[in-house]
Amino acid sequence: MNKLNMQEILPLLQIAIGPVILISGIGLLLLTMTNRFGRVIDRSRILARELRVKSLISPDLLSAQVRILMKRARLLRLSIHLASVSVLCTATLIIIIFLTALLRLEAAWLIFALFSLCMLALIISLVAFILDINQSLMALKLEIKEKKE
Repeated sequence: MNKLNMQEILPLLQIAIGPVILISGIGLLLLTMTNRFGRVIDRSRILARELRVKSLISPDLLSAQVRILMKRARLLRLSIHLASVSVLCTATLIIIIFLTALLRLEAAWLIFALFSLCMLALIISLVAFILDINQSLMALKLEIKEKKE
């Protein structure tokens, strides 16, 4: 087995930088998603408490809000899981890039598959995140409608 020389390592490092940047970007998305998830959970607890005690707010409105929050929590959980899968695939991709170069293997199909899986998981994660944002607007419409009445 031949050793890699400096002229072979530098392009390899340049190739691996792309996935590293992807991990950083997805990490910021995960931070946003987990913050939204925490807010949804906190708001759900507050509304559940309101449902248990006599409240000035209509029980039907509270129940509708809780249902929306539960749907949002599920969407955000899915989004967080898939973004995490995307990061794991990207990290694995970086290792595979280095191993294939070090061992001088031809595994373009594996690199392609991992990158495709990473992007697919990220796309579905972002779709779920967009659906969560739409659900939050539905909850706001319910609240505004209640205040008008």
